[in-house]
Amino acid sequence: MADPIISFKNVSKEYILYKNEQERFKALFRKPKNPKINKALKNVSFDIYPGESIGIIGDNGAGKSTILKMITGVAHPSEGEVFVQGKVAALLELTAGFSMEMTGRENIYLKGYILGLNDAYIRTIEEKIIDFAQLGDYIDQPVRTYSSGMRLRLGFAININIEPDILVVDEALSVGDASFKKKCKDKIAEIIQSGVTVLYVSHNQAGVKELCNRAIFMKKGALLYDGDVNEAYEVYEANKIKK
Repeated sequence: MADPIISFKNVSKEYILYKNEQERFKALFRKPKNPKINKALKNVSFDIYPGESIGIIGDNGAGKSTILKMITGVAHPSEGEVFVQGKVAALLELTAGFSMEMTGRENIYLKGYILGLNDAYIRTIEEKIIDFAQLGDYIDQPVRTYSSGMRLRLGFAININIEPDILVVDEALSVGDASFKKKCKDKIAEIIQSGVTVLYVSHNQAGVKELCNRAIFMKKGALLYDGDVNEAYEVYEANKIKK
C-alpha cells in the first residue's frame, strides 16, 4: 500500500476563549490567568491515502474546520503531529488573498503566488481559470467592481484548476446560480475520478454519499468513527438520538 498523503498522529488542538477583543490584545503581552480553554480536537489519529475521497461529518463545533485548517497549514496542533504531502487546493475562504484594486486576471497571478505557483505554471492554467469563472470582460476590471458572487466564482475557478494533489472542500458548492453550481459539482467529480485526494465537509448527507465512500465522524473534538460512509451516518444518527 502507498504511504499516506495525509496523516494525523494523536493530534490535539486547544484555543483560549477571550471575553472580548481587549482581553485578546492584552494576551499578546502577558499570559492570561485561568483562561477558558476550548479543546477543538482531542487526540485525533487517522491516515488518508492518495486517491481517497473522504467526507468529514459532524455537528457544528465538532472539529471539522479545525482539521481542514491544519491540512491547509492555517492552524497547527497543540499536541501531536500532522503530515501532508503534495499541493493542496482549498475551497474554503475562496476570496482570501484577493486585492480589490487589482483586476481579476492580476488576482489569478497573486493568488497563484500565495499558493506557491510560479509564473510559467500560472500562464498554463490562466485561460482555463478565466473560462471556468465565466466573468467575460470583467476579468480585466478591478475586483472591487465585482459582486460577491463574481469574486467567489473567480476564487473557486482558481483553486479548482491548479491541478492539486489534495482538494479540500468546505460547503463550497453554494457558488453562483444553479448552472454554475452544477458546473462546480461536475468539476469536483471529475477531479475525484482523476485520482486526486478529496476531503469534503458538508451537512448535505446526499452530497457526501455521492462524492465519498469513506467518512470520518467527529463529535466535540473527538473522532468517533472512521470507515464506510453509510455506516458513518448510521453512527452519526445514533449519536443524535442519544442526546
